[in-house]
Amino acid sequence: MKSVDVLILGASGYGGGELLRWLSSHPAVNSIRGTARSHAGKPFHAQHPNLRGLVEGVFEAAPDWGALGRSEAPVVFSALPHGELGKLWPEFEAAWKAHGLAEKLTIIDLSADFRLDPAWVYGLVDWKPERMRGARRIANPGCFATALQLALLPLAEWKPAFLAVTAATGSSGSGAAPSDTTHHPARANDFRAYKMLSHQHEAEVLRTLAAAGWEAPLSFVPQSAPMVRGIFATLQFPIPAGIGAEALQAHFEAFYRDRFFVRIVEGSPRVAATSGSAFADISVAAKGSHGAVMVALDNLGKGMAAQAVQNLNLALGLPEWTGLKTAGGYPA
Repeated sequence: MKSVDVLILGASGYGGGELLRWLSSHPAVNSIRGTARSHAGKPFHAQHPNLRGLVEGVFEAAPDWGALGRSEAPVVFSALPHGELGKLWPEFEAAWKAHGLAEKLTIIDLSADFRLDPAWVYGLVDWKPERMRGARRIANPGCFATALQLALLPLAEWKPAFLAVTAATGSSGSGAAPSDTTHHPARANDFRAYKMLSHQHEAEVLRTLAAAGWEAPLSFVPQSAPMVRGIFATLQFPIPAGIGAEALQAHFEAFYRDRFFVRIVEGSPRVAATSGSAFADISVAAKGSHGAVMVALDNLGKGMAAQAVQNLNLALGLPEWTGLKTAGGYPA
């Protein structure tokens, strides 16, 4: 197994903490370093108390490209805020060239900066996973986008004439810095919609479906839910004549037969059953000409950091479940 050295940019946020958690027990990871200017010199557990006694290290003010350049298999995960990596890219490219990293560095970006850039591999691991093998520039999907695409891709061969999606997310999806609308006390006893029919994740969803040969008529309403972790998405659509609940379930089971981290479940999927894990749970329902698909996943897990580690595994030619075969805590 190839031994890799990891640098996490923006390691103090929720995404950075999840990466530290998963990578600390990954058998291929030799070392982990993390940057966070405002927390430089502090131990990782100062921001991520769950890692105390398990993950050693301190936040660094800036990347040590020289140290990473001495690695045989250097990997960078960027958990920087949206827009930051794009701004820093010219500076970083110059540093990578100077330190011998340009040709050997694998970088996986958790932000939206490069998801629509054709020079990057779009890291939705459960759609044509062979695309990730040997990839050096991987754009990790958004959390909503992951849930929506898992629901929609099996329907591409039928091309329903209308798609109505509602999807609720927990407060951690907005990051560690609170705002008037995302701070948990402001939403803990509330439920509301936001960015109705105009969420930024639509673009990456529609691009993937177009690549699958479907100009999908998507109508998406995201919702803010009173929970910390999790996404629950519900897709409603017209189904072809003769397709009942059993046939619809069989279709989804066949589509995801070889995808370890996608589970087709009976009844409703449960957000709590996926919390803290790399799994996405999917169920289906049908009545008359109406079909429904429901998806539950952890926005910080399958919707973010755990999927990024899956991408690393596939890029390195490892089994996708390496370092990730862990059940979440239940109840969450």
